[in-house]
Amino acid sequence: MNILAVLLFSFTDFIGTFHPLLVHLPIGILLLAALFQLLSQREKFQGLAPAVSIALFFGMVSAIASCISGYLLSDSGDYDEALIFKHQWFGIALALTSIAAWLSERYKVQNKLLPWLIVFLIFMTGHYGGSITHGSGYLTKAFSSSGKLTEQKRKPIPDVQQAVAYQDIIKPILMSKCYKCHGPDKQKGKLRLDIPDLILKGGKGGQVIVAGNTDESELIKRILLSKDNEDHMPPVEQPQLTKAEMELIHWWIGSGADFDKKVNALAQSDKIKPVLIALQSEEVKEAVKFSDIPENEVVAADSKIIKELLNRGVALIPVTKNSNYLSANFVAVDTISVQDLKLLEQLNQQLIWLKLGDSNIGDKDLRSIAKLNSLTRLSIERTAVTDKGIGELRNLSQLQYLNLLGTKISAEGLMQLKGLNKLSQLFLYKTTISPANFAEIKKVFPKVQIDTGGYKLQFLESDTVELKTAGKK
Repeated sequence: MNILAVLLFSFTDFIGTFHPLLVHLPIGILLLAALFQLLSQREKFQGLAPAVSIALFFGMVSAIASCISGYLLSDSGDYDEALIFKHQWFGIALALTSIAAWLSERYKVQNKLLPWLIVFLIFMTGHYGGSITHGSGYLTKAFSSSGKLTEQKRKPIPDVQQAVAYQDIIKPILMSKCYKCHGPDKQKGKLRLDIPDLILKGGKGGQVIVAGNTDESELIKRILLSKDNEDHMPPVEQPQLTKAEMELIHWWIGSGADFDKKVNALAQSDKIKPVLIALQSEEVKEAVKFSDIPENEVVAADSKIIKELLNRGVALIPVTKNSNYLSANFVAVDTISVQDLKLLEQLNQQLIWLKLGDSNIGDKDLRSIAKLNSLTRLSIERTAVTDKGIGELRNLSQLQYLNLLGTKISAEGLMQLKGLNKLSQLFLYKTTISPANFAEIKKVFPKVQIDTGGYKLQFLESDTVELKTAGKK
């Protein structure tokens, strides 16, 4: 018995899928019948009278078939019930009117109002059918700014850390890529993604997001399916999510899927930070991809110089396997000496990444660092560097990444670096630069992702905190 029920349900569901095909037949045939009937009332076009009955018959049959298939399709629960109700009853009224028109024509009962009523009912049924498929405002969409939302470029978010994560970042993505099938006018799989409570409720198959668990979130699983999989979302014929949009949704769900918290209240990995920063200047797109390892290889560095630096405690390693380009990190060096910088100068061809954060580096030392003209990344966060010395770095023409967090750099001092055309990422949190200056800085560095900081790590009940006394340098 259960098997028969499943088969019957599958068959009726199959018949329902023919509605979009069948529904166009009565539109064309009945409009033609109405036209013939109106014209045949004139003596000049009385030759069309025999065709009226035939057109009305086939229009009536197709209208009845459309009603049946439409009813079966509406039973899937994938559409707005209010629009379905109006579309359904106007469709039934059209089918009944077409029956009445055919009978009137067959038995020679003249009724001049029926052709006009058929035309009216066709337009009303078609209007609500279009509303179900394309949204209730589809007729005026082209003339309204809200209707063009999915076509317009996203507006920049001035300070992404102060934005509400769901409202300002996630909701616009869902609106442009998901609402057509899971919005106010249509709910495929009984899933609606335009209201927070309904997002949490899920659809016919249950929950689609599990807060804090991306691996168990059906929404993430569907997004990551290959495009040739029928369960892939969005459908392959619809605009697809970009890689950055996927990363933002993944980050939001993984951070707890909170609908009220600001960005700076959510945990942020190094992977998501540049994606968030990109929102401050342009629409969601891929984060800047560094090409900060030169394509042209160089000769190996002097082994004696490398040995001396290693003996000093410097973490000096190749940036990639089988590469002569080097990365130097002074995190384990108590005090960086003039001799250390002299040794680095002798690696100016090979050294491309340099980390000097939380060290005794100051303005006078930047003159030596400026001689490392192959540098693509430089971290001098929480050092004594000021406006007086920062200008020394203007000749690092290959520099793409610069971390000035916690330094005394001002907006005026930063302007000395406006000639660094390859600069891609700039970290300015806890500098002396005020928020009022960021707009001006962005104009000077239009292609740079500027990180203004303000993050807060999310702590869970299971987390532990270990306090240690700060080491002396």
